[in-house]
Amino acid sequence: MLLLRVQRSLVSSGKRAYHDLQTLPSTNKPVVSYGPPGYSAVSGHTVTIFGCTGFLGRYLASKIAKMGTQVIIPYRDEDEARIFKPMGDLGQIVRMEWDIRNEEQIAECLRHSDIVFNLAGRDFETKNFDFESVHVSGAERIASVAARSGVSRFVHVSHLNASATSESKFYQTKALGEERVKAAFPNATIVRPGSMFGYEDKLLNSLAMSPWWWKLNSGKTQIRPVHVLDVAQALANLVPESSLSSRTLSLPGPSTLTYDYLLDLVSAVTLRSTHSYVPAMPQGVATAVAKLSQSVWWPLMSPDEVTRRYLNDSETVGDWEELGITPSEIEPLALKYLRRYRSAETYTEPVEFPARPSLTTA
Repeated sequence: MLLLRVQRSLVSSGKRAYHDLQTLPSTNKPVVSYGPPGYSAVSGHTVTIFGCTGFLGRYLASKIAKMGTQVIIPYRDEDEARIFKPMGDLGQIVRMEWDIRNEEQIAECLRHSDIVFNLAGRDFETKNFDFESVHVSGAERIASVAARSGVSRFVHVSHLNASATSESKFYQTKALGEERVKAAFPNATIVRPGSMFGYEDKLLNSLAMSPWWWKLNSGKTQIRPVHVLDVAQALANLVPESSLSSRTLSLPGPSTLTYDYLLDLVSAVTLRSTHSYVPAMPQGVATAVAKLSQSVWWPLMSPDEVTRRYLNDSETVGDWEELGITPSEIEPLALKYLRRYRSAETYTEPVEFPARPSLTTA
């Protein structure tokens, strides 16, 4: 209590310590933080997060806002932007409408920011936004505007499997987007997370609801799932850390698993084994069904997703230690995210996790 009173008295008296002053790289602008650490503090930073209304973006915005950082929230849908209101103190969450094709709106969203995160991406293509327009042209446009506006640091989120030679157009455009971003903003930090799991994810929830789509390749495809909160914390740790500029950081999950094991894990947690009665679908049939499903207006399995279900995750070594994080395993968190799929009779039943597979390297 005594230390807390001393800290409050120092804050109220307006005194600052030397470590409260930082100088931004390249621009030499001063950043002054004040207030007790936490929600109501002021870190002195202003951060723009493009793609913040997505799965990863909302967790990143929450973590950064809790540090006392002012966060610019570019949005396309007003309903999706409402969830950000309580994430920061008064005036710390600034919502702005934007279009990835409009450079003036992009410039307006980042003109006061010293750090810009680009999380904008798509898992499937639409008639208005294909992979190239978002992952390549869109990323290059944001990076170019940030460079012209004098932004100190730029963080671009790609994918662990980004590769120009990949069979997947999604992974190809992710790799090409990295090249365009580095050309436009040479000091950009590239972050490559693996497939993420958590609340409202497209991994565990899809495994529970549509297990037949995950039996492609007989479930032998290898994946390195990573907790979305770990990735969000890693990105948040980049805000005060400027020494990782110009780096490419890989953030895979701590273990390599198979889709077949994840199906068994979901069955063990939800106490439902529906996937065991579903035969594996041939790739040609799955691709044809996916192409047919593109005729409806709501997102369903795309042909490129079918291709990705046959590609193993990259075995790149993770860079978690440099960000001060130990990634979480999926098993201890599976019950937390999947308990809702249990029936009322089995809601409190204990979990017996399946044995992990012994993987062989081809």
